Amino acid sequence: MSEDRQTRRHPQNLQGVLQLAVEAGSAAEGPAPPEPMSEERKTWLREALTELCKGQMDEVEQMKQCLAVLCKEGSERERGGEEDREDDDEDCERETAFEMLSELCENLDNARDLMTLGGLELCVSQYLNHAQSGLRWRAAQLIASCAQNMPQLQFHLLSIGALPKLLQLTDSDPNPTVRVKALYAVSCLVREQEAGLQAFLSHDGFSVLMRGMQSENEKLRTKSAFLLLNLLMSHPEQKDTLVAMGMVQQLVSVLRTPHSPVHEHVLGALCCLVEDFPQGLNDCRNPALGLEELLRQRSKELQGKEESQEELDFCERLRVMCFSRQQSDDTGMDR
Repeated sequence: MSEDRQTRRHPQNLQGVLQLAVEAGSAAEGPAPPEPMSEERKTWLREALTELCKGQMDEVEQMKQCLAVLCKEGSERERGGEEDREDDDEDCERETAFEMLSELCENLDNARDLMTLGGLELCVSQYLNHAQSGLRWRAAQLIASCAQNMPQLQFHLLSIGALPKLLQLTDSDPNPTVRVKALYAVSCLVREQEAGLQAFLSHDGFSVLMRGMQSENEKLRTKSAFLLLNLLMSHPEQKDTLVAMGMVQQLVSVLRTPHSPVHEHVLGALCCLVEDFPQGLNDCRNPALGLEELLRQRSKELQGKEESQEELDFCERLRVMCFSRQQSDDTGMDR
């Protein structure tokens, strides 16, 4: 009996209540004919839903307590002296509050409640520029958690100026974790979000991605290239802007760095810039880039590597689009 009590799961949300009800029904021996819900079952469901509502209210109270901890920050500090404050109890308390909020805000209702409680304004106005890197990246992570697939919160964050601050952190923060988390939050604000994309363009977001791909931070390089590829696939009308800013040449230079996961996304982005876009095709064919030989050599290196199949596919596709057609065109001109 004690073992049953230890393994019993209590539902944390409505989905959990329903799942528990299904499991309880499935435990019955053999199929049972449909019948009206018993009073006992009705009572059980009422009690379960009451507990659920109580739990939801408890979560709101938890968020209020976390915000009270974060609001205790007296006055905005200038950056500096970070090493001297690594063990500061107050900062550890704030980091814990951020982690709890990020976990709670995986629930969409909690994310909306955090917005109503003013938590997002607090993140943007006070913590994205905080002296402590641990608080900066946790604030960016919380923003990302709230913004995912939530247009209402995305619009709110855009309206309070979150995006330019996140782009600045992505571009120049001295802490690598802050840069990666900030880029993640940027991605949550601009992917599949037209207003976010326009704000991204107005703040020269593509240049931030270009510099991110040239960073020594491997995670930042890979995630920058992935976001670029995603935006190109969703918004092919941006090809002109990217080619005009020299993106083809920059991407090829990234391909010449030691092989890493970023190369798969870079090759995918080059395929997008070439497809049905003559200027991108001409840039790739520029003999000064030496792209044809680079692609030929890369294809040889990737042959037989199952884990690199998608990168190989991009590589072969780009080679065909850029150089097989060129050879056909040249042959036609000779005739």
